Amino acid sequence: MSPATMIAFVKQFVHENDVESIQELEAKEEDDILVLFKGMELQGNVEYGSTGSAGKDFGGMQSSKPLAVIRPAVSEDVAKVIRLASRSQHLTVAARGNGHSINGQAMAHRGFVIDMKSMETRIEVGPTRKYADVSGGALWEEVLKYVLSHGLAPRSWTDYLGLTVGGTLSNAGVSGQTFIYGPQTENVTELEVVTGKGDVTVCSHTQNSELFFSVLGGLGQFGIITRARVLLQPAPNMVRWIRMVYNEFSEFSRDAELLVTREEGDSFDYVEGFVFVNSNDPVNGWPSVPLDANYPFDSTRIPRTAGPVLYCLEVALHHRKDDPTVGIRVEQLLGQLRFCEDLRFEVDVQYVDFLLRVKRAEKEAKEGGIWDAPHPWLNLFVSKTGIADFDRVVFKNILKHGVGGPMLVYPLLRSKWDNRTSIVLPDGDIFYIVALLRFCFPYTKGLSVEEMIAQNQEIIKCCNTNGLDFKLYLPHYNSEEGWKQHFGNQWTRFQERKACFDPNAILAPGQKIFPKNWQLS
Repeated sequence: MSPATMIAFVKQFVHENDVESIQELEAKEEDDILVLFKGMELQGNVEYGSTGSAGKDFGGMQSSKPLAVIRPAVSEDVAKVIRLASRSQHLTVAARGNGHSINGQAMAHRGFVIDMKSMETRIEVGPTRKYADVSGGALWEEVLKYVLSHGLAPRSWTDYLGLTVGGTLSNAGVSGQTFIYGPQTENVTELEVVTGKGDVTVCSHTQNSELFFSVLGGLGQFGIITRARVLLQPAPNMVRWIRMVYNEFSEFSRDAELLVTREEGDSFDYVEGFVFVNSNDPVNGWPSVPLDANYPFDSTRIPRTAGPVLYCLEVALHHRKDDPTVGIRVEQLLGQLRFCEDLRFEVDVQYVDFLLRVKRAEKEAKEGGIWDAPHPWLNLFVSKTGIADFDRVVFKNILKHGVGGPMLVYPLLRSKWDNRTSIVLPDGDIFYIVALLRFCFPYTKGLSVEEMIAQNQEIIKCCNTNGLDFKLYLPHYNSEEGWKQHFGNQWTRFQERKACFDPNAILAPGQKIFPKNWQLS
């Protein structure tokens, strides 16, 4: 019987006064692991028996204690760790980027956590200047800084750039450019992946394509991304950033859909939207809308028919500094829109400042002591057929007082998403992303973390009760049945991919999709 099996057996019968015995067993298990690691000759290093940041994540609602944190130097280090774990009946491996998962997805309790940021950040622009080869542990903000020095930029972004390349590609990577170029998973042409078998494999649309499409949006279940070839385009130097307020959701959604369905080149370069509370609440209400402190929100301009929440359509147009035509182009694009008169806000900012806009919010949150507080976020994809009911039931009712942070909602086009990836979407040509980015304010009388989680569950229940077609984005379920319902008719394909690339379910145990050695159960 292995030390781990012995621990599991003893814990079934343990009493409080037996804790010291369990600690002794766990210490022996760690000693056994240490012996195994000593013969591996990793180029990186290993930290044993330490929780630290590897036992936590941005969500702040889960914690774990990994046996070891591995800081690899090269892809082969990752492969060696996975092969080591495959020799055990219980060891698992989780890749950790910048720790921005919400529900413990990047944790491996009593397993190995691989710190992907420790790998050397390598960013190389290709000879055609149409792509860059980027290490999987690089942050998107690092990618931005490097390729901008070449006058280039990735085509598709996330709103927050303090995320790793491998992390966002394992989910989707969505922002206001997605309606043009698709998510970040549609903007890579080649990957280097370490599979759950410990194989280092290069894959693309034409080479090892099943692995390529499996890993994209695969929630870390099939392999760890150690390199990605990211598509680039010439970078603008300025952005005209505009926000427009609506009091009716029907008009907001009409205009948003109008903008994202126009021919490429005949719309803005970025389209998002959000819901805010119709009050002077400094976090959830009117003050969250203006882009320039010198031009505050004039609440007298709100129509008297407005309800408890209002809507903001946020757009951006790339341009060159001193371009005399930018104003004309903006007015042409806004000509058919029905936003509230005199509730339009706009500024010109440098392109890099626009992309790093959330970085400033991060700095303010850290200074205010809320960045490290729990974040019970909820992200969904909701079909166009159900988004009006979602507004009625959720935004106007459950969330009419806000969530202590942004409530994003904007349309995406299914045609921009390749159905060969592992991402699951609701039906229909148009669907909406809804992101409830909750922040816990420790010094206010807002909802507790438990109440926020309960409210999230209430929202999901209401979606099911009202028959809305939706899928969780950055999903989290605690049962196989939940995952089966999530994947729907793609569940069999997902299982087959798992059996092919990680048959012993070594990878990403924190997702709680497949138990170790699941095919034997």
